[in-house]
Amino acid sequence: MSLNGSLLSLSGGVLIGLSAALLLWVHGRIAGVSGILAGIVSPRTSNRDWRVAFLLGLVVGGAALALALPSAFHAPTHLSAAVLVVGGVAVGLGARVSGGCTSGHGVTGIGRLSKRSVVATLTFMATGMITVALTRVLGGAT
Repeated sequence: MSLNGSLLSLSGGVLIGLSAALLLWVHGRIAGVSGILAGIVSPRTSNRDWRVAFLLGLVVGGAALALALPSAFHAPTHLSAAVLVVGGVAVGLGARVSGGCTSGHGVTGIGRLSKRSVVATLTFMATGMITVALTRVLGGAT
């Protein structure tokens, strides 16, 4: 990875950490994207405004970066939109069933020294590594 790529990664990590800390400090909420999204679609949630703003910030921020620095998105995919949607739904369902996602456990949970979050993040990482290894062995993407 180049120095420029390392600085972009570091900057992104710092921004994610600051955002998670700010959300916890200002609203007392964990920056877990699956939980934030679930709160929007739940009929029992009355505090949708900050959730919508948070998710819009993710989308608008990503779109702005794509326009300003297209080289930051250098991982083209050969997969169809349908496969990407099915994969996204599978990840979302998995996050709900497991009680959280990588953003909630990996960023905020570990930062709060939650044992549950450490175990969950290690499980996410191990599962991801195994999935990549199997995909490569079976002739999938490299």
